[in-house]
Amino acid sequence: MFEIHIKMLPSVESEDIERLLFVFLTSIGYIRYDDENYRSAVNNTGFRLFKALLEHPDKYWSADELIAYLKTTRPTLYRYLNKLKSLDLVEEQQKGMTKGYRIRYGNLSKAWNFVEANVDIAMDNYRKVVERISKLMEG
Repeated sequence: MFEIHIKMLPSVESEDIERLLFVFLTSIGYIRYDDENYRSAVNNTGFRLFKALLEHPDKYWSADELIAYLKTTRPTLYRYLNKLKSLDLVEEQQKGMTKGYRIRYGNLSKAWNFVEANVDIAMDNYRKVVERISKLMEG
């Protein structure tokens, strides 16, 4: 099921990739940090997972490879992989008996087009419900 958090994204002119990733990932609801000290977020497993997928866009990572690379546990890895899958930012490919994961299309910009299409569909469905509610309330 597609799920994204939407809020107004502040304009960020930074050249600091970690700052940009922090703003982006917290704005879409992938990671949650209330403080403005984004440096604490760079050690977050979800943050490191997303950055690893971006740094190696063509690579399909197995769960075991990601667990070793991120030095994390299987439940933690899957918690963040499932969040990325619910955003439709990650794709899976069967590799023998295991699955491999990467950023959809191996390209964040192309993957984001997919997210935007899902948002458009969701907003259209909200509009239909609002119109139906209004019609029913009018009698």
